[in-house]
Amino acid sequence: MGMSVTISTAEHSDAEKILKLQYLCYQGEAELYGDYTIEPLTQTLDELRAELAQGVVLVARLGQEVVGSVRGAVDDDGTARIGKLIVHPRLQRHGLGGRLLSALETRLAAEAEAKRYRLFTGHRSEVNLRMYRKLGYEQVGAAEPVTRRLSLVHMEKPARPEPSTVSYAASA
Repeated sequence: MGMSVTISTAEHSDAEKILKLQYLCYQGEAELYGDYTIEPLTQTLDELRAELAQGVVLVARLGQEVVGSVRGAVDDDGTARIGKLIVHPRLQRHGLGGRLLSALETRLAAEAEAKRYRLFTGHRSEVNLRMYRKLGYEQVGAAEPVTRRLSLVHMEKPARPEPSTVSYAASA
């Protein structure tokens, strides 16, 4: 009998598991850009715990194993800033990243009244760019140079109103 992946709010006790998974997942990005000092690989456990306390952090679990995670917080202007979407390499390309992102978007819209979702990825991260476009994100502005080898592509999409809040004009 196979287990299914569940998505839930990260617990304080998940911090170390998330950090280890993050380190594993960002190896490919570091290799792609020739830079092993990228922030996801240098983030400390205390910094991650602070993120757990400040925003919404979701985890995907396969049994007791944390196999995915995503983080987000909403600014005062209603922009939900989404970051560090990670999925264990052995479970990638099966829709789990999209499920995590969708769950976070739903949560941020319901609990923090997000008006738009914003995220970024590296300009050479074609798999990420393709997935975000498939999920409705569009590039905003020009790629932002960070180093000689890395530029960040910022992407955004509007939050969809809840069906119960949509009003329809009557036609005569």
